[in-house]
Amino acid sequence: MTEGPNLEPQEESSRPGLSDRLEETRQTFQPGLWSRLIAIAAIGVYALLFVVLNTRHVHVDFVFASPRVSLIWVILLSLGVGVVLGVLLSQLHRRRQRSR
Repeated sequence: MTEGPNLEPQEESSRPGLSDRLEETRQTFQPGLWSRLIAIAAIGVYALLFVVLNTRHVHVDFVFASPRVSLIWVILLSLGVGVVLGVLLSQLHRRRQRSR
């Protein structure tokens, strides 16, 4: 028997077709993840600009001292005090509501 040209159908190449790749992309694409990443990046850029644009030194009058500090530190201190007071007051309110 002589061997002639191979007439058997060739196997498909190992590369996936376009429809397979589109289906894989559709299954792995996560719009929620991308929207969160974009939001985090936007907040980061805003925070960076906020810090850079508030570097001017200001005179702050406390009861016992009058230091001259950068404006961003005054803003961040005010934010921190507000968050702590808000948490403490909400805990106090919750405790009073439970005792009734």
